[in-house]
Amino acid sequence: MTNQTETLPRPQCPELDEILGVTFPVLDDGFIRVIDYMGTDNSIVQAARVSYGAGTKKVSEDRGLIRYLLRHRHTTPFEMCELKLHVRVPMDCWRQWIRHRTASVNEYSTRYSVAIDAARTTAPDEWRSQSEINKQGSGSGIDAETGAQLSAQETELQQQCKDVYQSRIDQGVAREQARKDLPLGTYTEAYWKVDLHNLLHFLALRMDEHAQYEIREYAKLIGEQIVSKWVPHTWEAFLDYRFNSMYLSDAETQLMALLAQGRDDDAKTLAFEIGWLTEKAGEVKLSREAREFRDKVDKFGLGVPW
Repeated sequence: MTNQTETLPRPQCPELDEILGVTFPVLDDGFIRVIDYMGTDNSIVQAARVSYGAGTKKVSEDRGLIRYLLRHRHTTPFEMCELKLHVRVPMDCWRQWIRHRTASVNEYSTRYSVAIDAARTTAPDEWRSQSEINKQGSGSGIDAETGAQLSAQETELQQQCKDVYQSRIDQGVAREQARKDLPLGTYTEAYWKVDLHNLLHFLALRMDEHAQYEIREYAKLIGEQIVSKWVPHTWEAFLDYRFNSMYLSDAETQLMALLAQGRDDDAKTLAFEIGWLTEKAGEVKLSREAREFRDKVDKFGLGVPW
């Protein structure tokens, strides 16, 4: 029977305590700081075992339970842990960040305060071309000469916007109106508090190689420098079972089985039947799913018959 008057110590993570308030720089003028946290790996175990009373005393068993929970998508115990960050991020990047509507957010307001006097600048070798196969992604880098021109134009534009904004402020224009022509590269700041379950979802999407470079830099720092220290068993399981794992749909599983059996012709026939391959004027065209499956098969050292 649980002692109703028992006092419990606050779960603490010494590794995270050491970096509370420490500024981690990101991009040219952004940063991330840990403001506070609630819970540790032990809190996840405690929540999962609540109906059984006291949790296990063995670290190996705690680690095994966390891996089981994440492997089988039992995510509720991970909601018992929370992390509060102070972030400084360009507004265009923040637009993607704020799409994750599962956090509590309080952002710096340019209605009440003068806008932050900083904007994300792009070095000549950082400009990227539009991807030819992904409408929302980047392709290869822009050549150095063009990049230098683009960076010079950016500097000029940002300075002009800054001057216009400051002129409006000096003339007494309301801050809420003076701000309307600020570029999306302008930095903003916010407090962002999120539970661990939703934080892992954020990291899975934003650390991915297909995510925009700028937000990927923030996500990598959060994961590698903060979450890995805070909940090391969870971070290990996240990398194993989610971030570095491979998901196979029903169709992909069928195709993989055929390829493993050496039945390439049957695999190709199935790919046509499910619409992954089409043929026009003697040329076989691949759908996006077919290209993604080909990339997965490559990791197994197998090939596809198309």
